[in-house]
Amino acid sequence: KAGGFFFVVFGVIALLGAIASINPIWMYGPYTPGQISAGSQPDFYMGWIDGLVRMAPPLETHFLGHTISWNILIPGLIVPGLIFTPMALYPWIESWITGDKREHHLLDRPRNVPNRTAIGAAVMMFFFVALLNGGNDLIATHFNSSINHIMWFARIGIFVLPTITFFVTKRICLSLQRADRELVLHGRETGRLVRLPHGEFVEVHEPLSKEEIWKLTSHEQPGALALPETDVNGVARRGRLVSKLRANWSASNAVQIQKPTALEIEDSKHH
Repeated sequence: KAGGFFFVVFGVIALLGAIASINPIWMYGPYTPGQISAGSQPDFYMGWIDGLVRMAPPLETHFLGHTISWNILIPGLIVPGLIFTPMALYPWIESWITGDKREHHLLDRPRNVPNRTAIGAAVMMFFFVALLNGGNDLIATHFNSSINHIMWFARIGIFVLPTITFFVTKRICLSLQRADRELVLHGRETGRLVRLPHGEFVEVHEPLSKEEIWKLTSHEQPGALALPETDVNGVARRGRLVSKLRANWSASNAVQIQKPTALEIEDSKHH
């Protein structure tokens, strides 16, 4: 079935390549950079790369009669490679950090994997800042701003904002985990107030159903990897620096708000 689907898709693409016309640049005449107006913008999928190129400082090197434009090579080729390669390898990277080699078929709630969610949010912020700088000329003209100020905001924000986004997102995920824990142990607020015999007013909470409790507590919370610095013979392990980095990353990935145990859930029913 998969093989048949592959050949169907291949055939459709080949057919489109033979009969469809996409961006017929030969009809537009020779390309002359000097005729490009200030309002020209790249396609949306290239806007972030254009933004990286715009914010790159003018660096170039002359070597053996050739000019190497680092302000084009680094943001246009090296940085995208440094982004998309870890994105493609991320499942294996996370598996190596956590030591989890199992096959998974169920999605995780974003709040239950704070590190993964925070990394994704930080990458999105990186793309957003770069994309914003890709249209800095239009932003400057529409909002009557200095293009130099926008450029420096992007140059600084491309490093600062993703870092802030990572930590803020991770704290939000942990706060949502804490809210889930309180919801499981104390139930859902009903908005109904009851006065106790001694005069105290309390709000009545409605216990969650077993299905709702299972939904909020069924996720796994793996602990940090314990990587000893010596082997069984007491000899220092090889690659201690890599092992230490892996242990630190594993400990950071294991930061969680502990979900309620079955005993805590049962005990909460009597309160």
